[in-house]
Amino acid sequence: MSSSRRVTIKDIARISGYSKTSVSFAFNEPGRISVKAREAIMKAAEELGYIPDPLARNFSLQRHHTIGILLPHLINSALRNPFITQVIQGVGSVCQKYGYTLTLIPPLNESVSDAVRAAAVDGLITLGMEAEMKVVQIIQQRKIPYVTIDGSPSADMPSINIKDRFAARDIMRKVLEAGHRRIAVISLMESEEFMGLHDSVTDFRMSGYSDALAEYGLCFDASCVTIIPAACTMEGGRSAVGQFMQLEERPTALVCMSDIIAIGMQQELQALGIQIPADVSLVGFDNIIESALVTPSLTTVDQPGGEKGRQAAELIFQLIRGDDIPQTHIIVPYRIIERESLGSVHTAAIG
Repeated sequence: MSSSRRVTIKDIARISGYSKTSVSFAFNEPGRISVKAREAIMKAAEELGYIPDPLARNFSLQRHHTIGILLPHLINSALRNPFITQVIQGVGSVCQKYGYTLTLIPPLNESVSDAVRAAAVDGLITLGMEAEMKVVQIIQQRKIPYVTIDGSPSADMPSINIKDRFAARDIMRKVLEAGHRRIAVISLMESEEFMGLHDSVTDFRMSGYSDALAEYGLCFDASCVTIIPAACTMEGGRSAVGQFMQLEERPTALVCMSDIIAIGMQQELQALGIQIPADVSLVGFDNIIESALVTPSLTTVDQPGGEKGRQAAELIFQLIRGDDIPQTHIIVPYRIIERESLGSVHTAAIG
């Protein structure tokens, strides 16, 4: 046999003396043939140096043995956000436990819908899905089990969330309790690659901030609370500082919807000689590892990305197996982490 030609199950059948069907069973459904037959077939395969084609095997079994994570951005942007990498790590740990691979699925041709149509996966984990989005209809049409993290689900859309509104209320309360009344909220700018990604998260958190402000007789108003949208990257945070510096009456506190934005702002402010919290206080949201390592360390909301990913993956495998699932809407606990970046308002705002 030529060494350049790929060994096939036809070759194994010829050498072993069993049919091609039996050879297929030996690799895919060994329980359907005798132990003696499988041993003879596997011996022939080893002698020939046969390695099964995973694509052909998956086609035969109608399984891919991989779970997909539908990324909200192109890969080079998504993986720069430590919260997303934490989610990926959590999902990956569960995939490894069950012998599955993990596939990262960025927008295809700038389209999330195209990416879902082309995805060769057994289940999908999405970030920030809303029930009415077109891509949800495509996933449902393909009959792919899916779970959304940080989404705004319908009753029949499995989800993993924290209570974003309550978490945002609690972190804003800390800012207000410190005496701050001139505040800038750094909100999540809608992703160009994934239209609608941040809408639900942003809305929940804005509602929570508003709840806390109302307790102090405040509201979103240019005279006391301004909104600065920013991309969910360090560069987005740095860019937001430019808008902050242009405000006629600068806030004494910056409330960011993402730690990575807050850290970007922190770096840019410090480069300009602005001290945190002496000149301006800063809080974030996520509690990524870096938030404890920067100086000053960041006051933030702890929402464990790794745990969200782990629970989403466990739920996906339950759906794939067809298990009886008592709860498909899972709420992960959050907590406020108080560190050095939030100070009292007794120090004057920068002028």
